[in-house]
Amino acid sequence: MLTIAIDAMGGDFGPAPIIEGMIQALKEKKFKALIVGDSQKIKPLIPSQYLNRVSFIESTDVLDMHESATSALKRKETSIYIAVDLVRDKIADAVVSMGHSGATMSLATLRIGRLKGVLRPAIATIMPTSVGKLSLVLDVGANVDCKAEHLAQFAIMGEAYAKDILKVANPKVGLLSNGEEESKGNEVSKEAYELLRGLESFVGNVEGNNVFDGSVDVIVCDGFVGNILLKTSEGVADSITKIIKQNVRRSPLAIAGALLMRKVFKVLKKQVDYAEYGGAPLIGINGCAIIGHGKSNAKAVKNAIFQAISFSSSSINADIEKRLLILEK
Repeated sequence: MLTIAIDAMGGDFGPAPIIEGMIQALKEKKFKALIVGDSQKIKPLIPSQYLNRVSFIESTDVLDMHESATSALKRKETSIYIAVDLVRDKIADAVVSMGHSGATMSLATLRIGRLKGVLRPAIATIMPTSVGKLSLVLDVGANVDCKAEHLAQFAIMGEAYAKDILKVANPKVGLLSNGEEESKGNEVSKEAYELLRGLESFVGNVEGNNVFDGSVDVIVCDGFVGNILLKTSEGVADSITKIIKQNVRRSPLAIAGALLMRKVFKVLKKQVDYAEYGGAPLIGINGCAIIGHGKSNAKAVKNAIFQAISFSSSSINADIEKRLLILEK
C-alpha cells in the first residue's frame, strides 16, 4: 500500500478542504495518508472509520504564500518541509501540497534530489483539448531561464509522463514556438530543435493553438512562457464561463436555450476546471511531488492525491533515466 504525505496546512483555506479531499480519496483508493500539520486542528475533521489509515506528523509552523521560497529552506519545522522530508527519507512515496508552490518545488528539488542525468526538474500541467483528450505542457514555472538542453530533457520527461501516466501509446511531442516552420523561434528553441531531431516522437515546432486542438500530446517550453500560457488559459476559461452566464440572464430565449444545453455546459465546465486534474507534478525528482493550487477545493485535493498514486505506481522515473541516456548518445 502506497503512503502519501499530505501538507494539511498549506492551502489558502486551511486544513478543512484538504482533509475533506483526503477522505474522499480514501473512500475510492487504497493508500495510507501521513498528514503533516497541527493535529489539534486536523483530528476533529476526520471521521473515526478512517483513522486506521491515517498517521499524524506534528507541525505547527506554516509557510505563508507571501513569503519567499528561499525562506522555506531555513524553516525546518514548517508542514511543507517536513512533508517533503518524509519522501526524502523513504517514509512516504509521494508528497502532495496545496501550499507555496515555489517552496514545494525548491524543497523537493533540493531535499529529495534530482533523477540521475536530470539537469532541472519541470512542473507539468494537464490541458483540455477540443477533441476530448488531454495534452501536457512543461515547464509551467519551475525554470524561467532555460538552455536548449533543458528543453530537450523536458521533452523526454513529458514523453515519459504521457506514456506512463496518461497512457498515450505513441505521444507526439512539440516545441512551442512562434511558428511551425523550422526556422522560427529564438536561439534557444532553435538549438533545442536540433537536439530533438533524433527523438522519434518529436513532430517539430507547434504554436499556441496546438496546445488545445489535440494535434500534439506534449508541448515543451521554458517556465516563463509556460506560466504565462497557463495563467492566460485559466483566465480565458473563467471569462468564457462569466460571459455565457451574463448573456444567458439577459434573454428568456437564452435561458430556455441554456436549459437545453445543460449537458454541454456541464461538459465544458468539467474540461476547464483545474479541480478535475488536481495538481501539477514536479517531474525529474527522485520521488514524487504534486503541487496543487492554493485555492483548491476538496475535489482538487482528491484528484491531486490520485495523481500522486498514479505517478508512484508507475515506472516513470526509471523510464526517464533510460530515455535520457538515449538523448545523450
